[in-house]
Amino acid sequence: MTKRRTHLEQRLTRLKQWAQSAGKREAQASRRRERLRTAYNTRSKELYQDLWAYQRTLEEQAVADYVLRREVKERKAIADAELEQFRAKEWSAYEQCNAEFQKQERYCREQREVLRTLEDLKEQERTMYELDNRKDQVMTVCKVAVANLAMWVRDQYFPPSYAQATWKRLLPFFELPGTITYHGQVVQVELRPFNDRALNRDLLILCERVNQASLRLPNG
Repeated sequence: MTKRRTHLEQRLTRLKQWAQSAGKREAQASRRRERLRTAYNTRSKELYQDLWAYQRTLEEQAVADYVLRREVKERKAIADAELEQFRAKEWSAYEQCNAEFQKQERYCREQREVLRTLEDLKEQERTMYELDNRKDQVMTVCKVAVANLAMWVRDQYFPPSYAQATWKRLLPFFELPGTITYHGQVVQVELRPFNDRALNRDLLILCERVNQASLRLPNG
């Protein structure tokens, strides 16, 4: 989340800079276009005044009509060629102005999109905390130890019919109520029987096997 937010903020900064630069270039192109338009109008007036004066001069000299038309046409072509250069420069400035305006609009639109993305990211962000799972690890170890102990008891002392018994089937035996009594070097365990005859039969076999094994606790 932090890396993505940093990337978006950097992108937003660049877009703002690009939009400002495009706005400046648009303004410069617009001012250049206005200067060229003014220059075009001024020069156009000058050239056509000169052309009109030239035509009047030829008329005063009483030149032939075809000569008058040819000379005026040639002078007009020269004037139009010069004015065309102004129009081409003005059109170029106009196109640049439009292009920079479109860039600025695109950068502003992308800024809005980035801002919306940042807002969505802010809604998604949650404070992350490192969990202390040491207790969970201890409990896991204890559960595994109890499960292993239950399986060992099953394999050693339960009747053969319990060879593939799961923890669910063994659990009723381990949950039987009863009493544990210490007598010097002897530990006596008394269990309350089931209400089920088959389970009591299996319990009897289990107790007989435990008694026959003469089990000893680690402390002797």
